[in-house]
Amino acid sequence: MRSQVRSTIAKKTMPQPPPSPGIIPLPQAINKYFELSLYLLVLMGFGALASTGGLDVPTILLVGASLALRGFLLAERRRVVISERWTTPLTIAYFVFYAADYFLLSRGFLAATVHLVLFAVVVRTFSLRRDRDYVTLAILAFLMVLASAVLTVDSIFLFFFAGFMLMAVATFILMEMRRSQRTAKFQARHSNDAHEHRHLAFALARTTPGLVLMMLAGAAAVFFLLPRMSAGYLGGYSFGNDLSTGFSDRVRLGSIGQIQQSNSVVMHVQINGDRHGQYALHWRGVALANFDGKNWSNPRDQFILQRQTDGAFSVPISSQGVALAYDGRRQAAPETNPHLIHYRVLLEPIGTNIFFLAPWGRRLMGTYRALGVDAGGAVYDLDSQHAVNVYEADSDIAKPSAADLRTAGNSLPQFVSSYLELPTLDPRIPRLAAQISGSASNNYDKAAALEIYLKTHYGYTLQLLRAPVADPLANFLFERKQGHCEYFASSMAVMLRTLHIPSRVVNGFRSDEFNDVTGNYVVRANNAHSWVEAYFPGYGWITFDPTPGGDVATPQGWDRAMLYLDAAQSFWREWVISYDSSHQYILGHAALNGTRNSWERSRTWARLHYARLLNLVRRGQRSAEQAPTRWFWGVGGITFLVLLLGNMGRIARMIRVRRLQAHPERSPDEAAAMWYERMAGYLARRGVKKSTTQTAQEFVRVIGDERLRLRVGRFTDAYESARFGNSSNDAQRLPELYEEVELASKK
Repeated sequence: MRSQVRSTIAKKTMPQPPPSPGIIPLPQAINKYFELSLYLLVLMGFGALASTGGLDVPTILLVGASLALRGFLLAERRRVVISERWTTPLTIAYFVFYAADYFLLSRGFLAATVHLVLFAVVVRTFSLRRDRDYVTLAILAFLMVLASAVLTVDSIFLFFFAGFMLMAVATFILMEMRRSQRTAKFQARHSNDAHEHRHLAFALARTTPGLVLMMLAGAAAVFFLLPRMSAGYLGGYSFGNDLSTGFSDRVRLGSIGQIQQSNSVVMHVQINGDRHGQYALHWRGVALANFDGKNWSNPRDQFILQRQTDGAFSVPISSQGVALAYDGRRQAAPETNPHLIHYRVLLEPIGTNIFFLAPWGRRLMGTYRALGVDAGGAVYDLDSQHAVNVYEADSDIAKPSAADLRTAGNSLPQFVSSYLELPTLDPRIPRLAAQISGSASNNYDKAAALEIYLKTHYGYTLQLLRAPVADPLANFLFERKQGHCEYFASSMAVMLRTLHIPSRVVNGFRSDEFNDVTGNYVVRANNAHSWVEAYFPGYGWITFDPTPGGDVATPQGWDRAMLYLDAAQSFWREWVISYDSSHQYILGHAALNGTRNSWERSRTWARLHYARLLNLVRRGQRSAEQAPTRWFWGVGGITFLVLLLGNMGRIARMIRVRRLQAHPERSPDEAAAMWYERMAGYLARRGVKKSTTQTAQEFVRVIGDERLRLRVGRFTDAYESARFGNSSNDAQRLPELYEEVELASKK
């Protein structure tokens, strides 16, 4: 017995013969696919990071070129490894550069750390020697995905994350196979299957997506069902950018023009009852009162808004109050005001704590603990734990008629005196204002004349000035005669003040793009806008927009297709990034109502169709009694069709077996496998059973009957030649050899 055990161990541990030419050994295939999946894992991580827009162009080019070189080397099956003598000095040198990057170049911890991770990725990609190097590279790929999650809330991150998850599962499966293969005490025999590595690839391609889908399904269940805190994305943290500079309490002339260079989405607005985009509204951000010739600014005083019993914040509407929106004659009750609109805003994290509202805001609702309002009517978020992201509001968009405004008096209240102050002006500006408004007899017609003049006599351009000028307004009005909205609004506001009409500049957005797929207005950075508000006693602040407008075309073709992408991004932003307890309540309530409604519809349908179904059954019963033969054949035919459809797979296999038996030369390998399975099954029924651990040749050697062993050996030789050598002649011989095996087993 011991000698048999020693013989078996020696047989399994003895050196195995090399595989046939053209066959890739399984260990080599595992290493090949492991390195490929790890490379794709890193590529997905870098793609997610690059798609955030937070990387500078040189970094993208350098890291992208390094990864492209790595991919080329993998495709060519060439291995380039940085010497260990260079790896350590390079790492030390970069840590010195990291300090310079942090204090001088990036000037931010996050950006400098991202650069450090990318450098480590490049170095580690070309210095893979040990298992720990591969694990380190996988961890660095995860850090890139983590950094991209911090830098963006865009839905494109979802696609890269899904790809990263797919590659991560494949990588760690192959990593475990690789580790197990190296630590195994017994080495498997080399297979003669030329497509063994392909079978491995197909198995991974089938298994990996299934595992990823199960993980995502479990994560989605946890994400949507567990209790949520209403903290919003990254809580109170936000990353400032050019957008925030246009909506602060001090704005340099030209800041809005810089914002308008971008086409990125800033917010989505959904107005109740509006499915066709019937509104063209201005969304007020900050109103600016003081002008020094180059900068607009605003007093820093803010007043706390009071929360009502229903949780909403009420915005003051008295012209004598702090918000200075409009006066008491427009204080109609909400239930009787036809001009009151309710809307919902989904704001991207643009680094500002201002709520953008349609004029004039009456109520604001959201998960915010404290709000403030300034003298210009701008509403601020004072809750550091809840960044501005999703909120609802009511606004009164009623406008007094031109006839009413023409009757407004000239007696101004004391609080508007700051809206008449002027810096030192070019003397041509007040002369131009007087010239334009000379024929007007009231303040409204004067303001309207200035608005029309600027719209028709000046051109609109987003091309910024190459160099600062001493007097931007004089340069715009008398020399350049073209500019963007800030120059139009600032010029009108200043000229109104020269005519003793209180005015201010308002920075915000205007909405002219409507997505009829979602019913939302899509507001982009290039919709950033400046306009003018002029004060009329008894009516409050009235909007004027002197900037020439462009034609808004209905989206067609590719632009139409982009509406669906915007719909997907809007869903991602609201139901994933901004998902909180309120969304959880809405989702649960909708699911409960949907289930209840489906049940009620089913019951209603059953009640309505019960009599009809009962009559149908009774007619069928009478028909069966009158013509039993016809019903017998009808029921028999239906039963036959059901059985036929239920056994289609088995019938198809039988047809294929028949074809292989008749023409084995068409697919020698499949015919060989079929005949060998049939032969092994026949011998098992005769008492000669093949073990699953035995190879075909080992099975031949254990057959005791010499005559049968000879016949099975001849059959096995032909089988292997047809199965692995694709020999048509041997495949055609298998039926004859099978009959010989049958005859030998019966004797």
